[in-house]
Amino acid sequence: MIKCILLDDELPSLSYLQAVCQDFKGVEIVKSFNNPYKFLEQSNNLDFNTCILDIHMPGMNGLDIAKRLPDKAIIFSTAYKEYAADAFDLHAVDYLRKPYQADRLQIAFDKAVKWLQFFEESSLDIIELNSNQGKTRINAALISYIEVADHDRRDKYINMTDGQHILAKNISLEELITLLPTGKFCQINRRNVVSLAAVTSYTAQYVICKIKGVPPEVQLILSSPYKAHFMSSLTV
Repeated sequence: MIKCILLDDELPSLSYLQAVCQDFKGVEIVKSFNNPYKFLEQSNNLDFNTCILDIHMPGMNGLDIAKRLPDKAIIFSTAYKEYAADAFDLHAVDYLRKPYQADRLQIAFDKAVKWLQFFEESSLDIIELNSNQGKTRINAALISYIEVADHDRRDKYINMTDGQHILAKNISLEELITLLPTGKFCQINRRNVVSLAAVTSYTAQYVICKIKGVPPEVQLILSSPYKAHFMSSLTV
């Protein structure tokens, strides 16, 4: 069952979307919003797994909201095609152009079902921690590496394979490692923990991790005290 939130600041468009969605079996419209801030205020108290988010809205756009919903299937909608690349960078399920077409919306919901099934299978890799945006849920499978923040050693930057980074607040590397899936991460120096799945190559002095962007990789120091554990972790 898809439990969907609709968000569009244009009331005529929102009303039309509500009407179209009512004809789909297996789709429940939990609530509709025309104000992104009201949605965020209520989101923690709503039972939903999918969102159709208008991208172009005043104040806070749909892309900003999607970043706060890593565990939801996101379907973006807009009349502006220039947002498509940004939408897919956020691992959107689909991207709809207005005006809505019922057959195209059905395709989007079918994709959402597949995404939710995959997410449920990998949900054991979801970790929750305090960040500069409040309580944040992160799919550990999308982490590339973690680094101690220069401005405050109590904070840690969690760098994702898609190029995004999340600032975790007031947590040690040791505490972070206990939250991460066992055997999938390894500390390589006093400042860095890497995802073994993100390692593309390594030498006796460096570890190379993949990220999205330019350059597409990052080179991290492999310190001597951590070398043996790193090497043994790769063979597990």
